[in-house]
Amino acid sequence: MANYLVATVKSWNIEAFQKYTADLSGSWHLITQQQQLTAELLERLQPEYIFFPHWNWKVPADITSRYCCVCFHMTDLPFGRGGSPLQNLILRGFSSTQLTALQMTEQLDAGPVFGKAPLSLAGTATEIFQRAAPLVYQLIAQIISQRLTPRPQQGGAEYFSRRTPAQSQLPEAANVAELYDFIRMLDGEGYPPAFTEYAGWRLEFTQARPDGNGQLTATVRFIAANSNQGEPT
Repeated sequence: MANYLVATVKSWNIEAFQKYTADLSGSWHLITQQQQLTAELLERLQPEYIFFPHWNWKVPADITSRYCCVCFHMTDLPFGRGGSPLQNLILRGFSSTQLTALQMTEQLDAGPVFGKAPLSLAGTATEIFQRAAPLVYQLIAQIISQRLTPRPQQGGAEYFSRRTPAQSQLPEAANVAELYDFIRMLDGEGYPPAFTEYAGWRLEFTQARPDGNGQLTATVRFIAANSNQGEPT
């Protein structure tokens, strides 16, 4: 029986692993911490594929060169290679995208493509990632059942830059739609929320909703400026 390994750190992907792998052939294994991805584990499992739905660390070359490592990027590659794809897409006015399954190589987001699935960008970052999680397993099912051969990316590459926590500060000039997009694109597990600073306080914004009358409501958290609590990492 073939072994398959999934490496992820996000709660929605862990939940999806528990929900969807039971219906897939083979023996499935999950790791959720960087230190679990060891040569000893891989030598023992000899996984046919290692899937990375959301992983915060660069996978060593000695792993990607020896095993078929598959990651999932939230753009229609080769458009949008690089960091913070969800945020960069929303800032550019995209309402939908393609979730791309690709083989990992030394060059970031440049590997051959196994397949793509359409993905709506409506809602908060959390809602978008939750919507993407089952699509990951649709793509995984196709890869292992159809024995897909990845194909080189076609067309010229366009690159995104990874956003920094400081870039989560609300823009000085924005209309309601732009403010809504800015808050919602950062409203997700592990992301530094949209914020502004006022009179010694840091105000963090989540759960934004336009009311249809040109106004916006949101949950606001007040944090003393001299406190480390809530600082993005």
